[in-house]
Amino acid sequence: MVPREMIDSARIPGGDEMTLYRRGDDFMIVVDRNELMSTRMNGSEEALGTMACARIAGVAAPRVLIGGYGMGFTLRAVLGVVGPKAEVTVAELVPEILAWARGPMAAVAKGCLDDPRVRVVEADVAEAIAVAPGGYDAILLDVDNGPDGLVRVENNRLYAPRGLAVARAALRPGGVLAVWSAAPDARFVTRLKSAGFVVDEVAVKARQNGKGPRHVIWFATLAG
Repeated sequence: MVPREMIDSARIPGGDEMTLYRRGDDFMIVVDRNELMSTRMNGSEEALGTMACARIAGVAAPRVLIGGYGMGFTLRAVLGVVGPKAEVTVAELVPEILAWARGPMAAVAKGCLDDPRVRVVEADVAEAIAVAPGGYDAILLDVDNGPDGLVRVENNRLYAPRGLAVARAALRPGGVLAVWSAAPDARFVTRLKSAGFVVDEVAVKARQNGKGPRHVIWFATLAG
């Protein structure tokens, strides 16, 4: 087996240390021994982008917020399906992740951060949501392994009733809040519905070839 090589590490504001590793052509980011993301399993991250955008396909110039950048799979998927008039904001709290995308992972990023439709904000996605009432057609969240603050405790506010109310206010009519998770969570579905969303829970495979573990994406749209 090809040995795993440590490339760099970064401290998550208010959280633990994350470490970037490389094994052959594959990269992985690990937090407290948990593999947070990997280039080997990106199918569900891409599905987060394409399936969310399919739900706003009728919008000529959509405004999309992605939190956070991760390894860029969701961003590239979004850019591949939205038109030239789209505005895509990426909120990333850890600046080193963006540096990795432009450095050791440049071949993976494929220049997506420099797309003219993209605006990068080095900030907590919760803040980006709060300052833009009625500002987005889609909000895509993939900052933890599910609706709890795995990466940092402060992220819990994104999934609490107050955070869901703020996200709801940040959406335009017909907008969608999409949340990625490594596993189902019935209590979170209940919170989404209590916040006034109609919820579609979709199971997707982790790998592009339809293999690997099954992940979950919730697509929450505003109730009529």
